[in-house]
Amino acid sequence: MENLLEAGRIINTHGVRGEVKIEPWADSPEFFTKIKRLYLDGNALKAVCRPNGRFVIAKLEGIGDMNAAEKLKTKIIYISREDAPIEDGAYFIADLIGFTAVDEAGAELGKVTDIFTTPAGDIMEIHGASEHLVPLRPEFMVSRDMEAGTVTLRLIEGM
Repeated sequence: MENLLEAGRIINTHGVRGEVKIEPWADSPEFFTKIKRLYLDGNALKAVCRPNGRFVIAKLEGIGDMNAAEKLKTKIIYISREDAPIEDGAYFIADLIGFTAVDEAGAELGKVTDIFTTPAGDIMEIHGASEHLVPLRPEFMVSRDMEAGTVTLRLIEGM
């Protein structure tokens, strides 16, 4: 597992004092209120973040005006695992990539190669003998074993 996790994308500036608007890749924008450092282009920057609807507004160290903030548009931001408090039993979605996917009978379906977001929710992409796209929802994800690197799925016809 890598120490830095992709956490969002800067989509615009906010105001004239160098704040940026971030599309968060987290369960909620409120998650960012606990984060005090964001990583951009490999550099750690002190950050003060606040939710703004479904987005995050961040004031980054060293970014003092709109012109400096404008140069950051479309950049991916990262967070450190150590800075990201999660509850017991919770996991980062990125950690599932590379896991072996099996069905409820134990038959191997393939490897989780990607997880992408759609308006309806996150989708797990699995490549094996055939490709499967499985919603990352409790109805379909029966269990996960972080130690063994496996995820057990309940498939329905058409998956």
